[in-house]
Amino acid sequence: MAGMFLDHVKIWVHAGDGGDGAATFRQEAHVPRGGPDGGDGGRGGSVELRVDPGLTTLRDFQYRHHFKAKSGGRGTRARRHGKAGDDLVLAVPPGTAVYDDGTGELVADLLATDQLALIAQGGRGGLGNTHFKSSTHQAPKHAQKGEPGEERWLRLELRLIADVGLVGLPNAGKSTILGAVTAADPKIADYPFTTLEPNLGVLDLGDDERRPTIADVPGLIEGASAGAGLGHAFLRHVERTRVLVHVVDGAGRDPAWDYDVIREELRLHDPALLGKPMLVAFNKIDLPAATETWPTFRAAREAEGVDVIAIAAATGEGLDPFRARVAALLPSFEELAEPPEPAGVVVHQIDAMADGFAIERDEDGAFRVRGKRIERIAAQTNFDVEESAERFQRSLARFGIDTELRRAGVGTGDVVRFGATELEWEPQPWEDR
Repeated sequence: MAGMFLDHVKIWVHAGDGGDGAATFRQEAHVPRGGPDGGDGGRGGSVELRVDPGLTTLRDFQYRHHFKAKSGGRGTRARRHGKAGDDLVLAVPPGTAVYDDGTGELVADLLATDQLALIAQGGRGGLGNTHFKSSTHQAPKHAQKGEPGEERWLRLELRLIADVGLVGLPNAGKSTILGAVTAADPKIADYPFTTLEPNLGVLDLGDDERRPTIADVPGLIEGASAGAGLGHAFLRHVERTRVLVHVVDGAGRDPAWDYDVIREELRLHDPALLGKPMLVAFNKIDLPAATETWPTFRAAREAEGVDVIAIAAATGEGLDPFRARVAALLPSFEELAEPPEPAGVVVHQIDAMADGFAIERDEDGAFRVRGKRIERIAAQTNFDVEESAERFQRSLARFGIDTELRRAGVGTGDVVRFGATELEWEPQPWEDR
């Protein structure tokens, strides 16, 4: 059942590859050998996430988990550059945290409306052969291939951002309260676990200019903090609320016990939750059983210094004072306009290996050279063109990689891998044997 509420998903994103640069030469009448005129490849599209305040779940990712941006176009003759690939922008609800699924690192925490996070960078377009002309090399056949776009698995986790969170046991009447005090239209039936995903509405405070959002967080049950029932998935949604309204079924078997169970679950999940401004709403006061237990319940809460009010959400009794009490707990108009936490973070990873490299052995005995820069150069090299292959060899010498490979025991015919590129090692003519 918990699967119906989508608050965590895994997605695979692949940015577009850069387009290949062209290795072409000018062809004009009466010019026997024109110079290089190959255009550059276009940049590949990136993948970004953007916060859409209209969304409250990650349901858009329920059936589709793979997303790829457009690749860049190839360069052509006459220095015509390839077209850049379009970026792919995916909408997510406010409160979405993005983790790298492989490392578990936080990539971005998205809270503010329209906030953008770049999650996979498009590949650079390859340079055409015009860039490789020099005084000593007038007709270069070398052009770069496009750089592959980044690809990765990500884990998205949603923690709803609402100003007011309604918590309580299943069937306490949270959905009825939400429907009564907002324009939200929750699906309500008279049995536990009707609500399988948070309903979000805007609290109508009459003349008050504030427009706080209020969420009905699905019913908690004893053991929720330990993952029982649906509880664990939902407790994280109360972490970001500013005010908690604890709804108790006044006509239930033992309202005081119900109240204690929820308090304990909140404390076990995160003791800070009990420090939030809180109002206890004793619901169903229109029923005789509730009228009977209300005086004792109220006295006990007041003795604890807890704010408590009796209401009947179904008939509307007590809802005006209820609105006023919630309004009094909320911050000012200016503060409500800001996200309830510092505006989201986007983590920019500084890659220490950008220019460095490391040599490892794969399980099959092949040598693997790791390092952002050399992997990129390998991906952009067309090894079918002798001139390009030689340039790559010179890069290995310049970075000291060939020396390290020989030190690691590489020999003729051994397989050496750079990212997705696999080469067979051959000593170069200029190397001393």
